[in-house]
Amino acid sequence: MGQLDGQVAFITGAAGGLGRAHALRLAEEGADIIGLDIGLQLEDVPYEMPQVDRLHETIAMVEGLGRRGLSVVADIRNTASIEAAVKRGVEAFGRLDVVVANAGIWSLGGDLWEIPEDRFIEMIDINLTSQWRTVKAAVPAMLELGNGGSIIFIASTNGIRAVPGNGHYTAAKHGVIGLMKTLAQELGERGIRVNAVCPTGVNTKMLINDEMFKLFRPDLESPEFSDAEAGLRGLNLIPVSTVEPVDVSNAVLWLASDQSRMLTGSVIPVDAGNLAK
Repeated sequence: MGQLDGQVAFITGAAGGLGRAHALRLAEEGADIIGLDIGLQLEDVPYEMPQVDRLHETIAMVEGLGRRGLSVVADIRNTASIEAAVKRGVEAFGRLDVVVANAGIWSLGGDLWEIPEDRFIEMIDINLTSQWRTVKAAVPAMLELGNGGSIIFIASTNGIRAVPGNGHYTAAKHGVIGLMKTLAQELGERGIRVNAVCPTGVNTKMLINDEMFKLFRPDLESPEFSDAEAGLRGLNLIPVSTVEPVDVSNAVLWLASDQSRMLTGSVIPVDAGNLAK
C-alpha cells in the first residue's frame, strides 16, 4: 500500500523539472495526478521551458505507474483556466486531496532599480500571484468535498534569505511564505494543512543553464557547468552543487501524507544546509 492510496493531487508546472518529479513521486505512492502546465516558452525566461508534449509525457509516465492522470494545458496567470482545471480533475477523479503549487520561473535580475518593469511584474505574477490563483481555485473544491487535505507551496531558500541581483525572484518567494502562513491560519480548523518547501539550487534547467553559469563565472565568456560547480557547491554545507528533484519531491510526499499530519504553517528547507551557512 502506498502512502497516498486513493488520493488525488493537483500539481502546477507538471511538464518537467520539479513538477514532473512531484507527479511521479506522489503517483508512486498511490495518488492520481492532475497535471497543469502552460507548455510555452516565455520570452524573458533564459532557459528551455518544457512544451505541451512534455506535459502529456509526464501524465503517460504517471499512468505507467498504474495511476490515473489528467493533463491540462493552461496558463496559471488566468484564474478561470485554473478553476476549469480543478473542475475537470474533480469531475474525472471525484476528489481533491493534495495541491502542489509548484509552477514558477526564473529570469535575469540585476539591481532592483534596474530590473525592467515588465520583467518584475511577470515574476511577481507567475511566482506569487498565480500561487494565490491556484489556491483560490482549489480551496473551495477541497472544502466542498470535505476530505481535508494538504497544500504545499514550492518556495526557495530565496524566500527566507535575500540574494542581491535577484530581487524580483526573492520578493516573489518571500511573498509565497507569507501566503502559506496566512492560509495555514485560515484553513487549519477546516482540516487543510498548508506548508512550504524551500529548496536550494536544484538540478533542473532553471538552474543548469548558460545564463546562470555566467552569474557564477562572469570572468569567462562561455562558462559551462564545470566552471560554475565550485560556486554552487560553496552555497551549501553538504558538499553538493545541487540537490536532485527527487530530494524535493520526497519532502512534498511527506507533507502530503499522514506522516506530517500535525504539521501546518511550516517551512521545510531541502537546502543541503544552505540556510544554516
